[in-house]
Amino acid sequence: MSSTELPNVIAASVAPKPGAVGVAAGERLDSVTLPGLTLSVRSRPSVREGLPPALYVHGLGGSSQNWSGLMPLLEDVVDCAAVDLPGFGDSPPPDDGDYSVTGHARAVIRYLDTREHGPVHLVANSLGGAVTTRVAAVRPDLVRSLTLISPALPELRVQRTALPTGLLAVPGVASLFTRLTKDWTAEQRVSGVMALCYGDPGRVSPEGYSAAVREMERRLALPYMWDAMARSARGIVNAYTLGGQHGLWRQAERVLAPTLLIYGGKDLLVSYRMAQKAAAAFRDSRLLTLPDAGHVAMMEYPDTVATAFRELLADTGELSASGHSGAGS
Repeated sequence: MSSTELPNVIAASVAPKPGAVGVAAGERLDSVTLPGLTLSVRSRPSVREGLPPALYVHGLGGSSQNWSGLMPLLEDVVDCAAVDLPGFGDSPPPDDGDYSVTGHARAVIRYLDTREHGPVHLVANSLGGAVTTRVAAVRPDLVRSLTLISPALPELRVQRTALPTGLLAVPGVASLFTRLTKDWTAEQRVSGVMALCYGDPGRVSPEGYSAAVREMERRLALPYMWDAMARSARGIVNAYTLGGQHGLWRQAERVLAPTLLIYGGKDLLVSYRMAQKAAAAFRDSRLLTLPDAGHVAMMEYPDTVATAFRELLADTGELSASGHSGAGS
């Protein structure tokens, strides 16, 4: 929800104790320890054995909970797991403090390298889109397909509505924002995030809003929250400035996996006009545009996103390979 002066953080000894992470019915939350980091992974039991694995990767400020509405719609065609990137959700900060796009990509690769089920279907939003584009480019052996929802790929003319988020990357801004908003309630913060990320915040159910408020309260109690936000925002900005073979658009051109691109017409963070550029960059791509969606289409229109993903699997032969040809489309 969707990156060195950093905000003064509350000492861990005096910070409020964070509450428990929300886990929806049918989900489980596991902790995976890897070299230099620990990742929290949310999953749903497979409806049967042998389904191809899928990994969901959230955006800046988000978490694996962003996929709780989509995963149940796809659990009959893929083995669903969603990762909390380092410093987000229930994952602690990485040992090396690296929140760059490459650092997050390295975390995803380390996790995927621990799996014994072969390559995965990567599904990602915003920052996660930049991260998984890099993963797919440098480790094509790990990726069956790539689904990018409002991916944070470089724009020549960034929308004015996205500038406040980008300003988090500027030294001192996160600290200033922390001071200016110290009296904001969790409800005020959540309402602001939803106004920024949803095409129509009215689509959020009362239960969804309450869950988001609880998660915001939990995150605010973490002493590293703003550090993770600011450094990750700076990581996105730095990735936008890279040229040559390390540039994200150049890496998009190197992606071999079939790619589904989803853009929202009311996205205030990633410009709708980038959809055609992305479709041209990814060599094996299909594009879905949702005129009424904002930045988090998988949360706003999960049924539509699920149908598009099923069609991607059908087009690439994955549904028939899993013995579930076209079901639910």
